[in-house]
Amino acid sequence: MAEQVIVATTTDSEEKARELAAGAVDAKLGACAQIVGPITSVYRWEGKVQTAPEWRVEIKTATDRVAALTDHLKAAHTYDVPEIVATPIEGGSAEYLAWVVDATRG
Repeated sequence: MAEQVIVATTTDSEEKARELAAGAVDAKLGACAQIVGPITSVYRWEGKVQTAPEWRVEIKTATDRVAALTDHLKAAHTYDVPEIVATPIEGGSAEYLAWVVDATRG
């Protein structure tokens, strides 16, 4: 299993995306976060296909921090069912990946 992951979530404003990103990094649940947007999301909600602008927050973290980060995002999020998806990082700069782990330690 990979030692590092990218956890992605989306929200409905740049301000909320900044809050989610800063909160995760401040709590040392993520080493860093990028905000991408606006993007257009198409999804089924309450039985209807809907389209809305969103901002994606991508947080780099250590695998053993994913559960705590997930709990943090759920508590801080305004969505009823927020997207929270963790994708393993399978390669990259060894120095950067070591920093990701180090930056998520208390």
